[in-house]
Amino acid sequence: MSAPIQKSAAKTKAATQIVTANRLSDGVVVYLAPDGGWIDRIDSALVAEGAEALAEAVAAGKRAEAAQEVVESYPIDVTREGGRLKPLRLREEIRAVGPTVRPDLLRPTGV
Repeated sequence: MSAPIQKSAAKTKAATQIVTANRLSDGVVVYLAPDGGWIDRIDSALVAEGAEALAEAVAAGKRAEAAQEVVESYPIDVTREGGRLKPLRLREEIRAVGPTVRPDLLRPTGV
């Protein structure tokens, strides 16, 4: 009989969460800030610790959607590493750091 599968600590530990979205005016990835605005730096995002704080942050995202400031707001799991916030999912890591293709390697249009 095989040994039981061990879950990673990141998946079993209660995650810290922040709210992310895309700014409607230019599509840039943004994060809910402590002042209720939206910022493009993940390390400055409002950290929602606990169910009540998360519910308030998600509600702020929905209000910003209704005001057409952002689109598709949702909470993401993050962890603190070396004083910085790091998304737990690869998709969110990519969104936090930008495109996966270097602009200097793109083919010119019309080729």
